[in-house]
Amino acid sequence: MDTILLTSAYLPPISFFTAINRGGDVLVEQYDNYCKQTYRNRCVIATAGGKQTLTIPVAKSDSPKQLMKDVRISDHGEWRRQHWNALESAYMNSPFFMYYQDDFRPFYEKKYEFLIDFNTELTRRIMELAGVRKEIKLTESYMRGTDGITDQRALAEPGVQEPLNAKPYWQVFKQKYGFQANLSAVDLLFNMGPEFPLYL
Repeated sequence: MDTILLTSAYLPPISFFTAINRGGDVLVEQYDNYCKQTYRNRCVIATAGGKQTLTIPVAKSDSPKQLMKDVRISDHGEWRRQHWNALESAYMNSPFFMYYQDDFRPFYEKKYEFLIDFNTELTRRIMELAGVRKEIKLTESYMRGTDGITDQRALAEPGVQEPLNAKPYWQVFKQKYGFQANLSAVDLLFNMGPEFPLYL
């Protein structure tokens, strides 16, 4: 199976895991240029008020272009507490949030310096909890077209989505808003628990 090449993402959308499930091991690009308004530092969850975007603030760079591996997390605005409160409020009534919350809370208590480290560790944790047994490695240089690698880096752009399983799964606010596709993978994990890989 081809290795799947992805961009680093914060609590990645389900489309990332759909791609991961179809391939072999996972390679995360760390030598691409950081772009704002992508899943690199934001995720989308379902809340009582509809979809909510959670954005990690990043430190400003001295140069107009910055490699993803060099992007530092900013402590601006108590974002860790705000993100955890948003996740807790959105998913406390989901079937599996109570079961998994202790696996996620430490990420919002510890300070990570680099965004890529935070993202990678969170993605590994989701994969571990969901029973997705693939290895994640970081690139050693910028990846260009290579045999044996399926490039899915475009999935970092919110407007670009891998076709998803058409069958909706249970969501806390489904009756209010209908099924909402391609949210952060934590939506699938907190709502479906061990059925996560079966859905993929």
